[in-house]
Amino acid sequence: MPRPRIAVVGSANIDLTTFADRFPRPGETIFGQRFDLGFGGKGANQAVAARLCGADVFMLARVGADLFGPATLENFRKIGVDTTHVKQVEGLSSGVAPIFVEPNGQNRILVVKGANDAVKPADVDEAAEMLRGVDCIVLQFEIPLETVYYTVAFARNHGVRCILNPAPGQPVDMNALAGLDYLIPNESEAEAISGTPVRDANDARKCAEKLLAGGIRCVIITLGANGSLLAANAGCEHLRPFAVNTIDSTGAGDAFIGSFAVFLAEGVPEREAVRRANLYAAVSTTGIGTQKSFYDRGRFDREWAARQ
Repeated sequence: MPRPRIAVVGSANIDLTTFADRFPRPGETIFGQRFDLGFGGKGANQAVAARLCGADVFMLARVGADLFGPATLENFRKIGVDTTHVKQVEGLSSGVAPIFVEPNGQNRILVVKGANDAVKPADVDEAAEMLRGVDCIVLQFEIPLETVYYTVAFARNHGVRCILNPAPGQPVDMNALAGLDYLIPNESEAEAISGTPVRDANDARKCAEKLLAGGIRCVIITLGANGSLLAANAGCEHLRPFAVNTIDSTGAGDAFIGSFAVFLAEGVPEREAVRRANLYAAVSTTGIGTQKSFYDRGRFDREWAARQ
């Protein structure tokens, strides 16, 4: 069986993660426990997760003409992600994401988009040959919305499966997403798009039904430690979480997206692909950081077998 081919059109950041007993109050300086610098960005994280799960992965992104740009390219190459369509942009910084993590694993993130804002529709056209030949295109909201909408339309017009992770959450033009195969937000992102509060699985169901009415084929709302909700016109199902010892939840949503794209492309039934992605996301929280905490396929398959 040929390996799945996944294209990620999205962001590449440097994550600057600080661990502290608590968050400082305004004007207050406190000592943190430790610091970690790693490669991140929702697009890059999802690309790495897909690659570690066994897919051939192609990244379309922009990085800055700074110290972080070449390092990001080298990281992709080391992992095996194709960088043909990752370019440095003069006059812009690379994207960065200062992340603050509390002892319970809860995180707060501030993203500076930098060169990610330079991913334009013309770049999608330039990569058209590659994009037409993949099993799935994956998108997020850390690049311009016009590029996201353009890529969704490109995928629809060429019959390529498309997954959109609408993160960070913001209001969108639902008409531009009509016909999208998969919309995968978390609770806050689902609320930002739909205007419907999402506090529990029942709220998530109502929100998903509203999003489906907007013309999206399938909505999956990730619920953190409560699993996920799979919703399509045929009905909704709450898929339970897997119990793990969470240390750092940063990147768990990206782990879900990247692995889910691969499982689907391998022909795994939709419900089963969501369950597997639930576990892949869960085990990513047992390590520190984003990409560094993702399992490779062999390790994940052993974990999956042990959980059945």
